Amino acid sequence: MKKLIFLTLFLMAFAVNGQIKLEGVVKDSVGAPLELANVIAINKQTQKLESYGITTPEGRYRLSVEKNTAYNIQVSYIGMKTLQTELITTTDDVVKNFTLEYDNALDAVELVYEMPVTVKGDTIVYNADSFTSGTERKLEDVLNKLPGVEVNDDGEIEVEGKTVGKVMVEGKDFFDGDSKIATKNIPANAIDKVEVLKNYAEIGQLSGVTNNQDNIAINIKLKEGKKNFWFGNVTGGTGVADDAGLYLAQPKLFYYSPEYSINVIGDINNIGEVAFTRRDYFNFTGGFRSPSRNSGTNINLGSNSLGFLTAQNNRAKEINTKFGAANFSYSPKETLDLSGFAIFSNNKTLMEEHRATQYTDPELGIPDEYTESNTVQRSDLGMLKLSATYKPNTNNQLDYDILGRVSKESQEQLFYSSVNGDVNELESADPYSVNQNFNYYYTLNDKNIFAVEAQSLIQDEDPFYNAFIEDKANYDDVADALGLNNLQSAYNVSQEKRVKSNQLDARLDYWHILNQKSDLNITLGTIYSKQDFDSNIFQTLDDGTQVEAMPTINDGLSTNDIGYRFSDVYLGAHYRLKSGLFTFTPGLSAHAYSSKNEQFNEEYIDNFFRLLPDFNVILQLKKSEQITFNYAMQTDFTDVNQLARGLVLNSYSSIFSGNPELESALSHNLNLSYFSFNMFNYTNVRARINYSKTVDRIRTSSQFVPGGVVRVSSPFNSGLADETASVSGNIDKTIGKFRSTLNANLSYNKFNQFVNNQASTNENYAQTYRARVRTNFREAPNFELGYRFTIQDNDQGASRTKFYTNAPSIDFDALILKKFTFKTNYAHNRFSDESGTLNTFEFWDASLSYRNNKDSKWEYELKATNILDTKSQNTSSSSNLSVSATEYYIQPRFVTFRLRYEL
Repeated sequence: MKKLIFLTLFLMAFAVNGQIKLEGVVKDSVGAPLELANVIAINKQTQKLESYGITTPEGRYRLSVEKNTAYNIQVSYIGMKTLQTELITTTDDVVKNFTLEYDNALDAVELVYEMPVTVKGDTIVYNADSFTSGTERKLEDVLNKLPGVEVNDDGEIEVEGKTVGKVMVEGKDFFDGDSKIATKNIPANAIDKVEVLKNYAEIGQLSGVTNNQDNIAINIKLKEGKKNFWFGNVTGGTGVADDAGLYLAQPKLFYYSPEYSINVIGDINNIGEVAFTRRDYFNFTGGFRSPSRNSGTNINLGSNSLGFLTAQNNRAKEINTKFGAANFSYSPKETLDLSGFAIFSNNKTLMEEHRATQYTDPELGIPDEYTESNTVQRSDLGMLKLSATYKPNTNNQLDYDILGRVSKESQEQLFYSSVNGDVNELESADPYSVNQNFNYYYTLNDKNIFAVEAQSLIQDEDPFYNAFIEDKANYDDVADALGLNNLQSAYNVSQEKRVKSNQLDARLDYWHILNQKSDLNITLGTIYSKQDFDSNIFQTLDDGTQVEAMPTINDGLSTNDIGYRFSDVYLGAHYRLKSGLFTFTPGLSAHAYSSKNEQFNEEYIDNFFRLLPDFNVILQLKKSEQITFNYAMQTDFTDVNQLARGLVLNSYSSIFSGNPELESALSHNLNLSYFSFNMFNYTNVRARINYSKTVDRIRTSSQFVPGGVVRVSSPFNSGLADETASVSGNIDKTIGKFRSTLNANLSYNKFNQFVNNQASTNENYAQTYRARVRTNFREAPNFELGYRFTIQDNDQGASRTKFYTNAPSIDFDALILKKFTFKTNYAHNRFSDESGTLNTFEFWDASLSYRNNKDSKWEYELKATNILDTKSQNTSSSSNLSVSATEYYIQPRFVTFRLRYEL
């Protein structure tokens, strides 16, 4: 690793040493500096664009150019004559100022080269060909080469540190703007321009009255040959691994015209290339946003999805995946837009993991536990959405969306515990949900704007759980508490559960524009939620008979039949004032809350009134430099699962009973952020501080069975305050063809609970530091050198653990003889604690592809995955009760041959 760092520094020093600076000021004819003027340097001998720059508010520019070289310099600005001049450099830096003349004709000089980056107000336009080298295959490969743009590990696009909320192609939503589907599937060779739309407002009528500072969208402009024609590619492949046959088929087809668009994506493989994970499915919003998201009320309907083990970075012992998706948009007339998508995913995953768990406090008598698990997961996930937008004129807009989800999932787990012995577990569920969204926006005149937003949710969840516990002796105490028959060969215990949820979330907004610098927003809204929860625990005897559990704890309650109703009617007001560099938005909302749950012939009612203030201030130092502060007080409500009094099996080792008298929690949330993107020297700086303090937070009281790891838990309102804080920072700087990034993330979490009737305060600290250097040569090979260091520090009273991860990595790609593309990446991981190294593991992948030329229809690729045949990787994790170190087994070495055809 030290040799790699030395080589990187040597290359950077060599590249910088061969260049000089060309800098100066660009002004208009009266001497006023021109901000965002474009300056480019074209090498006269090669006729290639070699350097470019954009002027600062003071009109300053700076270019890196070669010594002793002749250049054509072009300076352009919207609405002015383009200036062209010749320059011959020596070994010294050059200072040269330019003056541009106004001209409406704009045809004095024909621009041979497009500017790599053009700024037009809040829009940044990147010319893709100016940054690509020919090794790119997907949208994410292109985006990672654009200054200020990043694709993170989760596949999300970030611009100047802010997450992109919408991705469009030719102005049409791509799968409702989902960035991961876009980055992984849109072919790189179809991209002409990447438009970054800052301060993006989906509803044009509200652009002047809503805070869009953090809203960013990306629009992909296609090359001319890709419009009104089908484009994309189809990939097929085969290979071997440990004498097992490998296969893959990946069609990706697209069609765009002014009237309609169609996108079709498919993926079938058994090599672990998961196109759409279970996590992606549950995180996929389909563009839905709750109308009450900024009201100050947070009600969580809970999740009754299965407790699936999670694949680590899409790695597991075996993964078989099938994925199909289609997206369309159609405009039968200018005033009407129709769109929709369908997504289906089928995954079968085999996992094996070994885990060492240390529980909170040794003095509580909870033994440390070692477990081994072999798991088979099966999931069929589907969703369908249809949308319509009607805009009869600029003052009216009507939106309607409907999104349906359906899934069928199961998880079978063979589990060994050093405390409880062998346990076979089975989980399954067939849930569905339907979301509907209705929005209407009306502009009465330039002073008065109205908006109605309403969203409904219907959700039905039916998780089933079964545990077959072979070693009865280790479970007898728990079985007695559950009232199980102990005269059987093993304990076969199951639980059926059903949760039906209905929620309506609606609001009416009115904006009154007082003047150019201030406006008033009045909001009237409501949230109504209804949940019904049923469950029962039963035992299957050796003869197949099923008998209801008769527990000796929890007042003998092993079933649930509860109805929970919640409502919030609120009135809010926000005043926005622009004063100089500042924008102030103070607000206050008044809420009338009502919650009621009925169970076992008893009613529990909680009605109260609360005022919730919030405050936002933006300090706009420059167009691309700002400081933002947010404060919000929020009321948090729980879901029906936490209220149900009867026993619930979260797992064989985790038994839960709710508390019908739970109350809401009150939280104070503060956020301070700073960002600056300087296009003069291509330096991107961002920092963020978050702090949250929650009063009466719902926490758990856990009672462990003596000498075991099986616990019975119940929630309560903690009288103590829980706190969370995080600090993050990032600096990204480009020097010539080198781009370096440094970032750090630190977090602190403090919470309170009771374990075996003893108060316990837990504090978790996490630190992640990352450094990267990457190149962006147009013709030479490119590399990225990275290093990641993490510390996981868990203080649980009498017990404290620390885990460290050191992970250097390198990526390399090269276009050889303009026909071969070679790519490889390597990562080394060292996992350790305070006593020393626990494990090291390495990942190395490589591929070599051949394409006769850039316009060739066929490409042949040989790809090797996990070349070093690494068997497992290690992670650490913490919960409110324990700290764990896990060894996770992964797929073996794969070698595949692939054939790709470009349409």
